[in-house]
Amino acid sequence: MQQAIEYLEELHFDEDDLNYLKTLTGNDQKPLFEQGFLDYLRDLKFCCQVDAVPEGTPVFPYEPLVRVQGPILQAQIIETLLLTIINFQTLIATKAARVNIAARGEAVLEFGARRAQGVDGALTASRAAYIGGCAATSNVLAGRVWDIPVKGTHAHSWVMLFEDEREAFQTYARTMPNNCVFLVDTYDTLEGVRHAVEVGKWLRENGHELLGVRLDSGDLATLSIGARQILDEAGFENAAIVASNDLDEYLIRSLKDQGAKISVWGVGTRLATAYDQPALGGVYKLSAVLENGEWQPRLKLSEQSVKISNPGILQVRRFRRASGDKTGQLFADAIYDVQNPPRDWVIVDPTDSLLRWKVTPQMESDDLLVPVLQGGRRVGELPSIHEIRALAQRNMELLPDGIKRFENPHRYQSGLEENLHTRKEKMIFAARNS
Repeated sequence: MQQAIEYLEELHFDEDDLNYLKTLTGNDQKPLFEQGFLDYLRDLKFCCQVDAVPEGTPVFPYEPLVRVQGPILQAQIIETLLLTIINFQTLIATKAARVNIAARGEAVLEFGARRAQGVDGALTASRAAYIGGCAATSNVLAGRVWDIPVKGTHAHSWVMLFEDEREAFQTYARTMPNNCVFLVDTYDTLEGVRHAVEVGKWLRENGHELLGVRLDSGDLATLSIGARQILDEAGFENAAIVASNDLDEYLIRSLKDQGAKISVWGVGTRLATAYDQPALGGVYKLSAVLENGEWQPRLKLSEQSVKISNPGILQVRRFRRASGDKTGQLFADAIYDVQNPPRDWVIVDPTDSLLRWKVTPQMESDDLLVPVLQGGRRVGELPSIHEIRALAQRNMELLPDGIKRFENPHRYQSGLEENLHTRKEKMIFAARNS
């Protein structure tokens, strides 16, 4: 949301924008836009109210992440902007969270800049990955722009530049003695580890320390075990073994199950591109219209039930356990219309109306959508990226363990509040029979 808020606050059209829009024509070769519309854009001052779920908050299918209320022209004109910013970063933050679950507390470094979808994709992926739990990024520009810790190693090309591997490591150590993680798989991985140990002894003699070695190919489980043995026998028990090479949450989990001696995970392509699901299907739909001083719900009908939108001024009520050893743990989410809040909360599964959950009065609860812009102006101060990341980590701890499984995860109890579900069904029936 931080980028979205900053863009919306500065939303305007300058003369170059308007001159370009004047050149656009319809199929009759006449101007596409009336002059009155262009004049409106010239004087536009964004004045909508925007409510959003705070960054760093876990959310679930069908839940509104952002609610925009204001003049329909302004609300429509920002659709692509919001979807572009929020969908991608939500996707990458989610992937990063999954990778960090697999790493079980060990450091994950985001290494995806070279495989990301362009410069902006690389920057925003680094930001989202850090919020999702990554400890640092190899993208130095992202470090500068977003204040993210930066970590990295030399490339294979550095080793290949020299006559032999040991000379490459030694030269690197002289140049950057306080950042020596050697990439050891250019020729022979375990021999590379032995060369790293030789240079590590020189570093130690000169008041520095070998930080670790990086494995980027081959059988990472077997090679890491061999590398660990070589390092330990040489007295470098604290040197880290960093692994890369198309890692994702499944491969990390598999390597840990195989007893791999890896303590830092460099995850690139499959994180920065969300390799196995390269797009998030977030949508932006009209849900209510103000007519004669009263809000009228709107619904998009579709032959696919998953594409039928929810009507009303929507909010999400999150319920948490209030007692026992699971106090504070997330229990259920209810999407409801703020104009018709229920006294008793019953949640209906949006894909199976026979599946329902009743919330007891003892549950603690709060609404997720909070004001971020009023009259187009910011409400309060935006949190820092480090505060957002810390919030995400706290919230991840409050998720039930069952829903964090990669295979056959438990279904989190999230859906429509019963009154909203009933109204939606009536509107669907009326629309289909009109």
